[in-house]
Amino acid sequence: MPTADQIKALLSSHAEGDEAQFFAVAMQIAAAEARVGHGKFAEELRALIDKAKNRVAIEAASPIPLAKPRGELADILSVSYPKTNLSDMVLGKPLERRLSRVIREHKAVRHIRSNGLSPRRKLLLVGKPGTGKTLTASALAGELGLPLFVVRLDGLITKFMGETSAKLRLIFDSLKQTRGVYLFDEFDSIGSERGLANDVGEIRRVVNSFLQMVEQDHSDSLIIAATNHIGLLDRALFRRFDDIIEFDLPDEDQIKLLLQTKLSGFKVLKIRWATIAQSALGLSYADIVRAVEDSIKTALIEDREAISHVDLATCIDERKATLVGGGAAT
Repeated sequence: MPTADQIKALLSSHAEGDEAQFFAVAMQIAAAEARVGHGKFAEELRALIDKAKNRVAIEAASPIPLAKPRGELADILSVSYPKTNLSDMVLGKPLERRLSRVIREHKAVRHIRSNGLSPRRKLLLVGKPGTGKTLTASALAGELGLPLFVVRLDGLITKFMGETSAKLRLIFDSLKQTRGVYLFDEFDSIGSERGLANDVGEIRRVVNSFLQMVEQDHSDSLIIAATNHIGLLDRALFRRFDDIIEFDLPDEDQIKLLLQTKLSGFKVLKIRWATIAQSALGLSYADIVRAVEDSIKTALIEDREAISHVDLATCIDERKATLVGGGAAT
């Protein structure tokens, strides 16, 4: 018979949507039954496990129909199916835990809903440009196998009274109809604090509309708002989000890991990682990636097989000089 610990492990893995752990525990139970002479029962368990694994594999391999916005939505939403995962990102442990928690809750959404609870699904991402906010939206969509809908601000915000709010309503209707990750990038463009000196009546109406719609939304879609300027946001917005997640510039260890990850497919020559990481402090993840790509292109142009320490150091210095000159990434 299964032990108490095995039963708890089965229920826990099922609740968290961890299929690999669920099958591993089930196989342990089957093996234990075989050891005590219950051969027929063990074979039946293994057959059921194999059948369940095959079903999961078929579902995972099945193509997901592309949810392409149509009509007016085509002007305000762009859609993609990202393949990015959290493992593709260099994250600090606290940030990785918070994002992993969001993923686990959504993989167990039915179980959570059946107990009268709701998963974290309204996230406000704040931080400097290039720190990974937009990439995080792609990673969450990739991990969950959901489409990523990016709100196109040029199509959303208009000068005509009431039109922006009407377009917001279309987006929130889509949230209910098509489960996905919906990204409002540069969110301060529509969430600016009411009462600012340069505020106009239309912006107040847009903020009020968003507040009302986001509070009334109970779909299974994820709403992600990203901003570089949290100080510009209306204070009333903060309590509408389930989580406010801050993104920081990378430290030396994270820079070193990012450099090594991005150069893992290339030959390198006597790179002093600690020295390079220290010199890159103050750069964002995006700027460091651009510097790495520049160093690779330098080697390719000069028909060299390896990227040298000088290649990488020079590109890091050039990127820092560009930012000092006012060319910061957005």
